[in-house]
Amino acid sequence: MKDVGQSRADKAVDMFDSGFNCAQAVVSAYCEELGVDMEAALRLACGFGAGMGRLQGTCGAVSGAYMIIGLKYGNSAVSAAEDKEAKEKTYAMVREFAGRFEERNKTAVCRELLGIGLISGDGRQAAERVNAVCPKMVRDAVEILEGILFAE
Repeated sequence: MKDVGQSRADKAVDMFDSGFNCAQAVVSAYCEELGVDMEAALRLACGFGAGMGRLQGTCGAVSGAYMIIGLKYGNSAVSAAEDKEAKEKTYAMVREFAGRFEERNKTAVCRELLGIGLISGDGRQAAERVNAVCPKMVRDAVEILEGILFAE
């Protein structure tokens, strides 16, 4: 990673460029701020990359953002009924994030963002598409998160 003064978006893109998937890259940018163990967060986010294990559903950068929203605002009381307000706030913020992401990128579906299958087909061509498209998705996710998390 680069110098301490870089933005969270730059840190996330650096993590992606160093070999972590899109979900891991987004989550990693907030570990320190949210007091989350980096190794645990990277392990947790691993399966969400490439639209959930290369299934190309919801973009991994988007899933990573949802995890961060949940970490910051999600409910955690022993009795879920006691913490309904936190759950509703989290859901509302996820919807807000989704709307902003889709406004920028037209979709939050990995397959549509990449325009190529990751499991079947030419692996080299898929890698080229990932390297061309995914850093922007990671950056967009973190920039949108910044606007949502710190607007209050």
